[in-house]
Amino acid sequence: MKGFRVWAILGMIVVTGLASAGGAEAHFQELIPSTNIVTADGSRSVDFSIVFTHPMEGGPVMEMGIPTQFFVVSSGVKTDLGENLVAEKKNGKTAYKASYTVKKPGDYVFAIEPAPYWEPAEQKMIIHYTKTVVNGFGEEEGWSEDVGFPVEITPLVRPYGLWTGNCFRGIVKKNGRPVPFAEIEVEYKNEEGRVAIPADPYITQVIMADQNGVFSYTMPREGWWSFAALIDGDESLKNPAGKDVDVELGALIWVQCVDMK
Repeated sequence: MKGFRVWAILGMIVVTGLASAGGAEAHFQELIPSTNIVTADGSRSVDFSIVFTHPMEGGPVMEMGIPTQFFVVSSGVKTDLGENLVAEKKNGKTAYKASYTVKKPGDYVFAIEPAPYWEPAEQKMIIHYTKTVVNGFGEEEGWSEDVGFPVEITPLVRPYGLWTGNCFRGIVKKNGRPVPFAEIEVEYKNEEGRVAIPADPYITQVIMADQNGVFSYTMPREGWWSFAALIDGDESLKNPAGKDVDVELGALIWVQCVDMK
């Protein structure tokens, strides 16, 4: 019996370690606007919450360095928004916020490249290239345009004006080319813990693209959803200790769906 108890304890340690490692993988860079549709009779100011966290679990929040770039692309023109970023504390960690005023009709693709993040549990650096689309005044032009990130998701479905139950589709790309059979993690921003999580596999949905890099997912609940294609980088980066380590590149896009009333 003593030997059995020892093995049981060791088994619990292994399982706990695996669960911790799995949880560490579910990082998502948030780039969530106060609205993704700006109308003529509403506010033209869009506020952004920029947090590195686990959206479905509501945390923990990870420390963010100064983003490498934050910009918007509209009508084929890229505008640097780095000066719009304002650092703030979320649960004691550095996050960011920003505001932007939409002045002209059209689609606005907002994108952020965060500073590389060192994840000790995975022994790798993480860079999540993240974007979201805001429509201005009903002119739907440009929502499917890429912004030039090394890894990116090109939407095949207009990424705003979506009802709950709509199917979102996209193409995972690396250096502008589709990534066959890419793995995509999907998480819901579970604000205030409104959705109960019955078991760990429900936290992060996992889907796979087809041979052309195309994936699809039907969103079952209103709110914000993130799609994250995680791809190995071609070059190493130095971790805080100065050692060369592998890099995980994430291609992320945030979309919102709304209930029919």
